[in-house]
Amino acid sequence: MGKAERNKKQKKDALLNTAFELFTSKGITDTTISNIVDRAGVAKGTFYLYFKDKYDIRNKLIAHKASQVFTKAEEALHQTDITLLEDKIIFLVDHILEQFNEDKILLRFISKNLSWGIFKNELLHSSDSSDFDFHELYTSVFENEASDKLYRNPEVMLYLIIELTGSTCYSSILYEEPVPIQELKPYLFQSIRQIIRGQEITGDAVENSRVKKA
Repeated sequence: MGKAERNKKQKKDALLNTAFELFTSKGITDTTISNIVDRAGVAKGTFYLYFKDKYDIRNKLIAHKASQVFTKAEEALHQTDITLLEDKIIFLVDHILEQFNEDKILLRFISKNLSWGIFKNELLHSSDSSDFDFHELYTSVFENEASDKLYRNPEVMLYLIIELTGSTCYSSILYEEPVPIQELKPYLFQSIRQIIRGQEITGDAVENSRVKKA
């Protein structure tokens, strides 16, 4: 990376970090673009080189923060010998929950603002919005030709897992309702396994599906 690229990255990172501080302290509604650029120490024109408006930077920021969380979880997964898909997903979810348990400000920000539309547009379909290639992970996990299993609708399955995890962990981590997160995990993980198994295509159906794709 040359000097010009480093300078661009530094400015973009400064805007993202400042926006996160302001969004989590003042709220998105009460934060203006002027607030962000003034605190970040950059010109307003620089802001518009990277973002359309404050809602665009919010979306990019969600992708940026989520990518950091997923990167840590994936790196930890690579240190294990886990091979089964559902065990991989459970490990990733568990690791992510522990990160949120340790950083409740981050949990509040992501849980309040991450919608399925943002997840698809910013995380799965955009190649440059985050530090972590969600699309590569998605295709390698759910469209693995070497696997003996396929899934009826991987996108729906992922949606259900994300929505279930997000909606149940928020109150459990922040307020210990209905129970603390450590007590909730076994129930959550059992439900995730049921979602995955309910979407499995096995045996001859896998071969038939691959023949149709070919």
